[in-house]
Amino acid sequence: MNNDLSAFEKIPVNVFKTSEEASKFVARQVADLIKSRQASNKHCVLGLATGSTPTRVYAELVNMHKSEGLSFRNVYTFNLDEYYPMQPDSLQSYVRFMNEHLFNHIDIPKQNIHIPDGTLSKDKVADFCREYENKIDQLGGIDIQILGIGRTGHIGFNEPGSSEKSLTRLVTLDQVTRIDAASDFFGEENVPRKAITMGVGSIMKARKVFMMAWGEGKASVIKKAVEGPITDHIPSSFLQKHADCLVVLDEASSSELVRKKTPWILDTIDWNDRLIRKAVVWLCQKVKKPVLKLTNHDYMEHGMGDIITEYGSAYKVNIKVFNDLQHTITGWPGGKPNADDTNRPERANPFPKRVIIFSPHPDDDVISMGGTFIRLVDQGHEVHVAYQTSGNIAVFDDDAVRFADFVRDFNEQFGLSKADGEEFYQKIVSSIKQKGPGQIDSPEVLSIKGLIRRGEAKAGGRYVGLPDEQMHFLDMPFYETGAVKKKPLGEDDIKIVMDLIERIKPHQIYAAGDLSDPHGTHRVCLAAIFEAVNRLKNKDYMKDCWLWLYRGAWQEWDIDQIEMAVPLSPDELMRKRRAIFKHQSQKDSAMFPGSDKREFWMRAEDRNHATAAAYNQLGLAEYEAMEAFVRHKF
Repeated sequence: MNNDLSAFEKIPVNVFKTSEEASKFVARQVADLIKSRQASNKHCVLGLATGSTPTRVYAELVNMHKSEGLSFRNVYTFNLDEYYPMQPDSLQSYVRFMNEHLFNHIDIPKQNIHIPDGTLSKDKVADFCREYENKIDQLGGIDIQILGIGRTGHIGFNEPGSSEKSLTRLVTLDQVTRIDAASDFFGEENVPRKAITMGVGSIMKARKVFMMAWGEGKASVIKKAVEGPITDHIPSSFLQKHADCLVVLDEASSSELVRKKTPWILDTIDWNDRLIRKAVVWLCQKVKKPVLKLTNHDYMEHGMGDIITEYGSAYKVNIKVFNDLQHTITGWPGGKPNADDTNRPERANPFPKRVIIFSPHPDDDVISMGGTFIRLVDQGHEVHVAYQTSGNIAVFDDDAVRFADFVRDFNEQFGLSKADGEEFYQKIVSSIKQKGPGQIDSPEVLSIKGLIRRGEAKAGGRYVGLPDEQMHFLDMPFYETGAVKKKPLGEDDIKIVMDLIERIKPHQIYAAGDLSDPHGTHRVCLAAIFEAVNRLKNKDYMKDCWLWLYRGAWQEWDIDQIEMAVPLSPDELMRKRRAIFKHQSQKDSAMFPGSDKREFWMRAEDRNHATAAAYNQLGLAEYEAMEAFVRHKF
């Protein structure tokens, strides 16, 4: 393949297969600078970011400190930003974040750490900001600046409209930024409206900048920052002017870049079946034609003439891709018995199959693949659902009070201990009243919220037709912090998943394969499944097990990626909706809706309609709705 694939990129970009590999790369660059400065008896100045993006970088640096003896005695740090007002011991404080993820685990002198002060009175903020800039200058400037990128294209809290020359200052947060932060504060109403941030100008003065992004959810804004025009509407685009900036991405966050999305328009490439399908689907959408109506001229006009050279005519390519797409469609997600399965996405045998559907939260099963779930049960397979986490933080306080009130009234109604019911109710109410905005619930409140989610999951499973004994509540330990921030994936989490797989010995596993969940729970749950499957893959029963990935509420697979598409009739779509409605605590207004204001059932239906419409526009059969899956081969 030719090397001219970065022609559209106005900032150098390194793409790694995973965020873990990318994070190790950045951490190693930081460590190498620290060590080179130590060898010269000089100090090193780092600009640090917070949020989920840099956490693995910090973990790698901590690991190097512990295992390789990397010292931070010569390091000075300046954090990008802090909410205002904000107490340093608050759950959402960036002081607390940095201590937990980095500073408490290394040997950096406390006096070398600098983080914007969210406790200052407003009349003192301007002086603090000037002094912050002065301290950086007195130390010779920032050597390496670590950045993430926000959904609005912001770096630090430099929201759209920020000046290229802006320095450290007090800013008002964009509404989108506040919505994105709402989960950390248990509600948008608790998110501060202001923050202290280093400016775009402050960042631009750094000698070296690493801007990192992970997951499909950042792909669109990365494209704008890297390939789009320089504009204050996308503050990160100013980095196109930086003398030494490197954008570090995983595969998912790079997916909208021209070199990844449409490399054939840049240069000659080595075509394979997957790339041909991707290109033909793109061409259909570009010229607004179904597959079988594409012409030689369409291919030639859009940089795809070498496909025609190889295959001889558009007709031959069209037929090939049309058949590939047709073969992804099946009404038998568990395989059709006594049928030729040569061109079907799933095997006919064994039938019936043992199936595990892994659901990260207690409602992902019905939201993301409820129609397929119903099909599998209706068609006689032994279906098990494994709810990986309790989902307890996603329940509103008034729902917990309502259920505590039910316990009190139930005890009184049926002659049980009225005193116990009253004591329990008062304990729940008192705990909630004493809880401040953004604070963690008491263990009792978390338990009742977890039971609410569990009861709803059971109701959904029963509606689909699942026996109680085939619903498994794993309560993976990494999740049980009571806060949005979770613990890292641990050995106990992996063992829980392995034990269930060993017990069921499934022929099919379904797992949430999206990385766009803004809270990261799906990502951790998927990592646990991948690790469990990898450890078990040499078992005899695993050699006959296929792993299918569905997408969560945030995003759908692109048509060119889909390997199994399950059509849903209007009646099946309604059954799916009713199963979702069993999750009453998430109905009308969920605790963590993300940036999309639609209810989860609406998102699911709109997405399923859109997938069906996309197939139809390519010239395939017209269905009411479709659910989509990609097979992961291990």
